[in-house]
Amino acid sequence: MTGLLALVLVLSLPAAEVQAQCPMCRMSAESNLKNGGTSGKGLNTGILYMLLTPYLLVGSIGYIWWRNRNKRNEEETASEQNQL
Repeated sequence: MTGLLALVLVLSLPAAEVQAQCPMCRMSAESNLKNGGTSGKGLNTGILYMLLTPYLLVGSIGYIWWRNRNKRNEEETASEQNQL
């Protein structure tokens, strides 16, 4: 539990510096798009990839957990039927 708290604290420390960069990126992307550039679209694609990654990780872990749980329940049911 203490390790988890320490990890959360360490990961939240640089957040103030990182948040300051968001308006700069937005202004840069907007000006690039107004001038006919395409780097803003690449920035949006990168954001979507970063958004998708946690959902894929959590979904994969959940699916593996669900599959293993079903296998264990089926094995328990089969062993109970064999004992009868």
